[in-house]
Amino acid sequence: MKKWAGLLAGVPFLIAFDGSGLFIDFATNPIVVMILLSVMLTGFILELFTPGFGIPGAAGTLALIIFTAGHFMSGDAGILTVLLIVAGVIFILAEVILPGGIVGFIGFLLFAAGVLFAGVSLLWTAISLLIAFLIATAALILMVKVLGKEMKFFKKFILSDSTDTEQGYVSNVTRTELIGKMGKTKTPLRPSGTVVIDGERVDAVAEGVFIAAGKEVAVVKTEGVRIVVREIES
Repeated sequence: MKKWAGLLAGVPFLIAFDGSGLFIDFATNPIVVMILLSVMLTGFILELFTPGFGIPGAAGTLALIIFTAGHFMSGDAGILTVLLIVAGVIFILAEVILPGGIVGFIGFLLFAAGVLFAGVSLLWTAISLLIAFLIATAALILMVKVLGKEMKFFKKFILSDSTDTEQGYVSNVTRTELIGKMGKTKTPLRPSGTVVIDGERVDAVAEGVFIAAGKEVAVVKTEGVRIVVREIES
C-alpha cells in the first residue's frame, strides 16, 4: 500500500512541472479520455473485491487524478466540475455501505455530469463515458457471476456471523417431543393457561375457545413455545 501511495503522491509534482503542456495534451486526448474513464470506473469496481488498497484502487485513483488535473489545467474544468466528479465517486462507493440504489444512482449522475462538463466534445465524452460504464459493468458481472467473488470492502461493514442452530445459537425451543402426550389442565384455558404433562407445568393454549380446569388434554401441535392442546372427550 505504501508503494502505491508514494506513486500517487508523486503525480501532483509531475503535473506542477509540466511547462511544455504535454501533460495537458495527453490528458485531454479523446482516446486517452476514454481509457482513463474506463480504468477509473473499472479500477474502483475491482477494488471493492480487493482486501486493503491494491492495484485496482491505485489505477483508478491515478486515472481520476490525471483526468481531473488535465482538464482543470486546460481550463475545460472548473472547481465545480472537479467537485462533481469527486463527489460522484464518493457517492458510488457509499452505495456499497448504504445499499438501495439511490445513493449509487445519484453518484453516477454527479460523476457523469462532472465528466461531461469537463469534456471538450460533449458527444465524444458521452460516448467515452458509456463505453467506460459498459466495461466496468462487464468487470462487475465477471467478478460476481463468473468468478463468484465477494466484495471484501462490503464485508467490513456487515455482520458475517449467522445466529443459527449450527453455530450454537438457540432462540425459541420448539417442544416437539410433547406432541401426542397426555396431560391435565391445572388452570382453565381461556384459551391459554397451565397444563401438567408428565409432572411438568407448561403453558398451553386450548385448540378451542375454553377448557375447564382438571380436564384431560392431549398435545396436538407445537409452534415454538406455543403448545396447543385438545380436550379429550370422556
